Amino acid sequence: MTPRSFRPNYSARLFLLIAALAIGLASPVSAQQATGTTLARVLVLGTGGTIAGQASARAGNAYDSGKVSAANLIAAIPGIDKLSQISAEQISSIGSQDMNDKVWFDLVKRIRTAIDNKEVDGIVITHGTDTMEETAFFLQNVLDTDIPVVLVGSMRPSTAIGADGPANLYEAMRVASAPESRGRGVLVVLNDTIHAARWVQKTNTTSVETFRSPDAGPVGYVDSGALRFLQPAVPTNGAKLKLPDAPPLPRVDIIYSHANMDAAEVEDAVKRGAKGIVLAGVGDGNSSKGAIDALAAAAKQGVVVVRSSRVGSGFVNRNVEVEDDKLGFAVSLDLNPQKARVLLELLIANGITEPSAVQQAFAR
Repeated sequence: MTPRSFRPNYSARLFLLIAALAIGLASPVSAQQATGTTLARVLVLGTGGTIAGQASARAGNAYDSGKVSAANLIAAIPGIDKLSQISAEQISSIGSQDMNDKVWFDLVKRIRTAIDNKEVDGIVITHGTDTMEETAFFLQNVLDTDIPVVLVGSMRPSTAIGADGPANLYEAMRVASAPESRGRGVLVVLNDTIHAARWVQKTNTTSVETFRSPDAGPVGYVDSGALRFLQPAVPTNGAKLKLPDAPPLPRVDIIYSHANMDAAEVEDAVKRGAKGIVLAGVGDGNSSKGAIDALAAAAKQGVVVVRSSRVGSGFVNRNVEVEDDKLGFAVSLDLNPQKARVLLELLIANGITEPSAVQQAFAR
């Protein structure tokens, strides 16, 4: 595919003003062009989300996700065309609450084609924030490349006063274009901060500072003037998991633990055909006796059971309050329930279901 450059669309006055205030009209890499250095080729894949949202009349702060194309988002940001040779394609136009296996498979197919055909030096994916961490972690587990893959979104729609999307997208482009971003796996960039796919979580409903990595911290920082990684790139550990020929992935349900819990939710998941169950347990991944007994019965029937925690940070440990070895459970370690679900889906799809093998995969 031949990349096409995008120029600022000065008719989008509000969007331009916001972007100009956030990043300045002068591109920090214009000197790169003056010296004749070839700009990196970056493919932007749009999926929708708040970053592509438009205001709605429902309420003062209401909006509809996925209404603006990735190409139009790029065209409204001054100076972004000086960072890289940009091409844009739309994979979907949905809010990320509707993210699904088909879109994930479509993303992987397009990214692999672009890499195999040597079309790109970096990938940027515009995405809603609600499930961004899950998509990033999914891609981290299936993509085998050192080319930067960067997910970006915003907490405010494109039409909002103080929209954070333009600056976030500009900074994501900087990260995807930079040679020092190679070999770092899938990254998430928002609010001047770079996070690794394994650790990042959405932690606040509306704040622009919502994305954090509670158990590890960010891997770097980026703004209009500088890109700073906090440590050298480290080779990824372990082979990537294969995808089936077509979606969907095997069904894995998350069961949320709470006071006065019985066995009903676990038993219902088994009846509905769940191949795996992730427990969003209290504390260190624990639950009521009724729920634990039901999970043990499910494990005996061949359902893969992984204990995680609803707490939001910390590690889930084996054999502390729950006899994991005896009951046939694995634990999620540092992975929250939603990421544990993604990994378990992929493991089951790859025929990895024996508890010790599942535990080894979570440790990697």
